[in-house]
Amino acid sequence: MRSIRPLLAATGMAAALALTATGCGPEEDGAAGPAASSPAAGQDGAEIPADLAEALKKHGVDPEKWKNGGWKNWDKDTWLREAKDFVNPVIEGMWKPERMKNAESPTKTLAAGDISGDQGVTDPEPRPVRAEAEKTPYHQNAAPVGKVFFDAPEGSMVCSATVVKDPENPGKSNLVWTAGHCVHAGQEGGWYRNLAFVPAYNDLGKSAAAMENAQPQEIAPYGVYWADWVSTSGEWIGEGGPTGGAGAAYDYAVMHVKPENGGKSLEETVGAALDVDFGLPEAANVEGMGAWGYPAAPPYDGLIMHKCVDRPGRLSVSPGTPTMWRIGCTMTGGSSGGGWFATQPGGKLVLVSNTSIGPVTSGWLAGPRLGAGAEEIYTAMSGKFAGR
Repeated sequence: MRSIRPLLAATGMAAALALTATGCGPEEDGAAGPAASSPAAGQDGAEIPADLAEALKKHGVDPEKWKNGGWKNWDKDTWLREAKDFVNPVIEGMWKPERMKNAESPTKTLAAGDISGDQGVTDPEPRPVRAEAEKTPYHQNAAPVGKVFFDAPEGSMVCSATVVKDPENPGKSNLVWTAGHCVHAGQEGGWYRNLAFVPAYNDLGKSAAAMENAQPQEIAPYGVYWADWVSTSGEWIGEGGPTGGAGAAYDYAVMHVKPENGGKSLEETVGAALDVDFGLPEAANVEGMGAWGYPAAPPYDGLIMHKCVDRPGRLSVSPGTPTMWRIGCTMTGGSSGGGWFATQPGGKLVLVSNTSIGPVTSGWLAGPRLGAGAEEIYTAMSGKFAGR
């Protein structure tokens, strides 16, 4: 997504997705890779940051027990789940290139099983659109796109995400759009831990073998950005599940991030950010949407950015919930959270959704329709950090 070159034309659609990063390239702006390792709240005996200790005490959890192995416990007694309880202290050096490479996709949340029945408004299942690898370097061809890394009960996990504009901090946004299930486990869990965003991950699209000798700036050309606040919908927290469930139609989230090693804002560093459109017309009036992300479940390995472009249809997953967008696409788990883009009249490219669910066998993806609830979360996040 960094500079998203014309794509819809290749499918016979009139519009084209085009976005060019205007900032310096990663080799010019001095961004560094992950810092040297330091004790982390993911190692037995590591010191606990004060804000995490305070949050644990508030929930009746002894920080010393947490320090000495309790951090491995993800049950509801220790898993912070309420919107107000998010805490994510920066741990320098935690997300080293090897740990990023070995993080897995949250395939349970992407796999939706057979949900294409005629509930509400559901169009015929789209034909599969084969995902196309994005051109390299990513910082010149899809600048706002990157990967989200986090720790879950199953281990280290990955999703995809997009840099978006911040209305209260024009030109200096630190906002990232992703899926709710990439930050919070839904009704049976809480906030994931050690959430971090890496724009233009694996900038040159190197293979796993080639990455063995890659320099840190090739893996994280703009550095690592840690989430210092995250918001998702109350519907996802209350109703989201391993296959999306009734929360799928509300499966979106906004992260506010800060650079691990200090420096300029995310938008200034990357050189691009997308506006978010919360008022897209009916599906019949939308010529095409493009989805970008880093698919990590087989046959993909999570190292290469891919994209799909298709004309959207509609999918209803539960009575009484908003209809979702659906496009043909062969991307798999790991692409979750990746932005969906459309071109407004006049040629402006905007974010209109994010990857949420798809069938186990792949072939299509569905994303939430962004309406008043999503706009409220976005506006509140921007206001929370106004002038900062």
